[in-house]
Amino acid sequence: MEPRKLLEALSVAERLKDATRHCYTKNGRHESVAEHSWMVTLMAFLIKDEFPEADMDKVMKMCIIHDLGEAFTGDIPTFEKNDAHEQTEKELLHAWLATLPEPLRDEMTALYAEMEQRETLEAKIFKALDGLEALIQHNISDLSTWIPKEYELNKTYADDKVVFSEYLTQLREEIRKDTLDKTERNIDP
Repeated sequence: MEPRKLLEALSVAERLKDATRHCYTKNGRHESVAEHSWMVTLMAFLIKDEFPEADMDKVMKMCIIHDLGEAFTGDIPTFEKNDAHEQTEKELLHAWLATLPEPLRDEMTALYAEMEQRETLEAKIFKALDGLEALIQHNISDLSTWIPKEYELNKTYADDKVVFSEYLTQLREEIRKDTLDKTERNIDP
C-alpha cells in the first residue's frame, strides 16, 4: 500500500480508539471498540489449536476488521441496533472500502461478505468470538456498570452462535457460570 493511502486508512481506523462501547473495563472505564477488536483477535489466536480445520489467520483478519464500520457510526449496543443502523454502517463502510487500493479492497470486501453470510467455519468462529468477548468483558467489569437487561442477556446472549462447536459451547458454559457466580454474589438489579 502506498504510504499516503496507508496513513489515510490508519486515520480512519484510529477513530475506534476513541469510539466507546457499552461495556466497561475492570477499572471502570468505557471500553473502546479498538480494545474489543483486539481482545476478539487475541481470543482467535489463543484458540487456534482448537480448530485445526479452520483458516485461523482468516478468522483473525475478520476479528481485526469487523467493527471498522463503527469508525463512521460509533458503537450501538446490540440490544439497541436495528436494521436501519446496520444498513447505514454497511453503506458508509463500503464507501470507505471503495477508496482502498486493490487487492486490499477486494480482500476486505470478500471478508465482510463472508462474515455477513456466516456460512463458513471461519465466519462462524469469528461471530461466536465477537459475542463471547462482550460477555467476558461484562463478567470482568464491575456489576454496578450493568444495566438491568444485561443480567438476562449475559445468561443467554451468543448461545445460538456457538452451537456449531463443542469447544465454543463449553466456553459459553464457563462464561455463563462466571455470570451466575457474579450476579448471585451481588444484589439483584
